[in-house]
Amino acid sequence: MTRHRGLGAGPPDEYVEAEIHRLLTEDPAVAEQGISVVRTERALVLYGEVESAQRRDEILRRVSERFPDVPITSDIGVIRKQAPTEIEQLP
Repeated sequence: MTRHRGLGAGPPDEYVEAEIHRLLTEDPAVAEQGISVVRTERALVLYGEVESAQRRDEILRRVSERFPDVPITSDIGVIRKQAPTEIEQLP
């Protein structure tokens, strides 16, 4: 799922990119090392996978609260938390 926040502002700089990455990894409430921050012409894109939609929403909420004027696009997916229910047949 892709979400856009604050797309009216100009392109973010590399310092904001680094600050967001630092927030994602060092904030004890977030502590996500698997999320990448990539700067594009229009926004910063958050890439990665988390264990739940609630976790993804919390990350986006914290980033948008800390950087309200920065255009953020999310490409954070949700990974499966449960074991497979079917047996995989290999050829």
